[in-house]
Amino acid sequence: MIMTRKNILKAQRIVVKIGTSSLILPNGKINLSNIDELAFVLSDLNNKGYEVILVTSGAIGVGLNVLGMDKRPKGIADQQALASIGQVELMSLYTQMFRRYSQKVSQLLLTRDVTDFPTSRENAENALNALLALDIIPIINENDAIAVDEMDHQTKFGDNDKLGAIVSKLVHADLLIMLSDIDGLFDKNPTIYDDAKIFNEIHEITDELRQMAGGAGSRFGTGGMTSKLAAAQILFENDQEMVLTNGERIREIQQIIEGREIGTYFHQKF
Repeated sequence: MIMTRKNILKAQRIVVKIGTSSLILPNGKINLSNIDELAFVLSDLNNKGYEVILVTSGAIGVGLNVLGMDKRPKGIADQQALASIGQVELMSLYTQMFRRYSQKVSQLLLTRDVTDFPTSRENAENALNALLALDIIPIINENDAIAVDEMDHQTKFGDNDKLGAIVSKLVHADLLIMLSDIDGLFDKNPTIYDDAKIFNEIHEITDELRQMAGGAGSRFGTGGMTSKLAAAQILFENDQEMVLTNGERIREIQQIIEGREIGTYFHQKF
C-alpha cells in the first residue's frame, strides 16, 4: 500500500538544496547528467505553478575541475580563489541546462551577515519574492570567495545544508527538499551495515540522533549528516518541513511533492 504524506500536498513554495556530492562525480568530473535532470525537473515544477528556489553547493568542487586539481587545498585564500573560479563555471552550466527547458534563472550569493542583519535580510527576501513573481528560479550559493569567520565578524554559514534551511526560513518556504548522497536518515551507516533501516519520519532532533549522525562530508564538500540534522532543527524552530533524499534520483522530487513516502520526512507532529 502506498502511503501519502498529505501535508506535503499543500506545498507551493519549495526550496531544493543540492550538495556537492550530487554535482561532482567520484573522479572529480562534473556530473552533467544530474545537472541537466535537475534543470528539467525544476523547470517542469515551475511550469506547473510551483515557486522554486535552488540552493546549490559545488563552487569549490567545480573550481577543482576547471583547474584540473584533484585535492582541495588547505589554505583559505586558495579555497576562496577556487570558489571564485568555480562559481562562474557552475552558473554557466546551470544557465545552459535551464535554457534547454526555456527556464530563466538568476544568481544570489549570500553571506551570514546578510541574513543576520534586518535591513539586508529584508532586501534579500524582497529580491527573492520579486524573482519568483517573474517566474525566475533563483539559484543561491554562499559567497565562498569572500565569506570568512573572524572573532567579531561572522560571515560564513558553515555549510550549505544550513544555508538551505536559512533560505527556507527567509522565504517562508512550505518545504525544503535536501538532495544528498544517501536515501535518507538511517539508524546506522547503510554503506557498512546491511541491516541499516531508514527513518520514514523524524519529529524531533534528539541528542541520540546527533550522536548517531557523526562524520563529515566528502572530499569535495563539507556537509555530513550532522549538518543535515542541524538544518532540520532550524526548520523545526520555524514550524517548517524537510525531506532528505538521494540526489542520484532527482526525478523523484515530483513524487515527493505528490506526497509519496520517499526519503526521510522531517516535520513536527500534526
